[in-house]
Amino acid sequence: MSLRDWVEIARKLGASDLHLEGGSPLVVRVGGELRPMGQVVAGSQIVQVGKDTLGSDAWAQFLERGSADLSVVLGGTRCRINLYRTIRGLAIAVRLLVPSVHDFRTCNLHPDLRKLIDPPSGLVVISGPTGCGKSTTLAALIEELNATRSRHIITLESPLEYLYTNRRSFIRQREIPTHSPSFEQAIVDGLRENPDVLVISEMRTPEVIRLTLNAAETGHLVLATLHSATCVEALSRICMAFPADIQANIRAQLADCLVGVVCQRLEFLEAYQLRVPRCEVLLASSGAKGAIRSGQLSQIANVIQSGGDDGMWTFDRYQRWMEQQRDWTRPPPPSAVPDEIAVPQMALKPSPKPSRPAAPPTVHGENSPIEIPIDDEVDLTELAKRIEQRTP
Repeated sequence: MSLRDWVEIARKLGASDLHLEGGSPLVVRVGGELRPMGQVVAGSQIVQVGKDTLGSDAWAQFLERGSADLSVVLGGTRCRINLYRTIRGLAIAVRLLVPSVHDFRTCNLHPDLRKLIDPPSGLVVISGPTGCGKSTTLAALIEELNATRSRHIITLESPLEYLYTNRRSFIRQREIPTHSPSFEQAIVDGLRENPDVLVISEMRTPEVIRLTLNAAETGHLVLATLHSATCVEALSRICMAFPADIQANIRAQLADCLVGVVCQRLEFLEAYQLRVPRCEVLLASSGAKGAIRSGQLSQIANVIQSGGDDGMWTFDRYQRWMEQQRDWTRPPPPSAVPDEIAVPQMALKPSPKPSRPAAPPTVHGENSPIEIPIDDEVDLTELAKRIEQRTP
């Protein structure tokens, strides 16, 4: 079986993830639980799948590095794929993504999260553990901007996951390292490209965090993701990424530019057979900024607890909203799109020019409308005569 066949099996089972390793059966994650499926897969078959998926050049890089990330469409489903080595040989982890980007309602997010994109500048952090839907929430924020505001949005991703269509905003998507050698270089370059919004798929290193804070401090709205279990931990990870002697400056910089932090987990609703995000939301109130600047991050939990009227959410408060919610949205089935191995480059294509009708404009009956071809060479004199003939 090919990777495409395995992805189709996982999709039909309603899985969010697919895991492959030589000497083990196919494993899918359904409703947050891992389930082995079928017979043991030979290691040689996994290796062949890896070669076919990456291609010869990328396969050579994988052998040197030991891991590879890419996004492809397989069996009508967009997938984020990671290839890596284990003690048993090659292993593949596949995340099955929703077919397209949707708004807050269809992502089952609380509408209050729209407040995060209201400020023209500052830092918004989407955090949570691996596989909790951070990328989907980030995509929902981008699509909300795209639908409601005219902004120049530059995304820096590794790999590309969702492909956006320009609506009111102009979105430029860049993949690391395909379009830029590193996040550090891409952020520096992005600030020279006149962005209104800069999207950083993950803050991984102290240098990326530093450049992200600088971008948010210099008049740009920056959306970024980070791995953490709570909002407090997200702020702590940002500050603790730097040496102790400059952490006070980092805390001051973070307090000045912070817009908000969202930490989310995925909860499985048994009654609906659906996984939905459960969020903790911190907004940059005066109390939150004071706690960050003074280094008293332990006080952030109290700030969130007492900030319900300001739009903040604790996990428990959000859980109560979820229990009252009845209008949940199920992800749509995958679109019928062709398979691909390379991520397509987004390019604006000119609208096709309508073909010229074979016959000139005609009038079919006394009360029927005059048909005018959409063409640059309409005979205006002839058209005027026909209108005069129809005028009483």
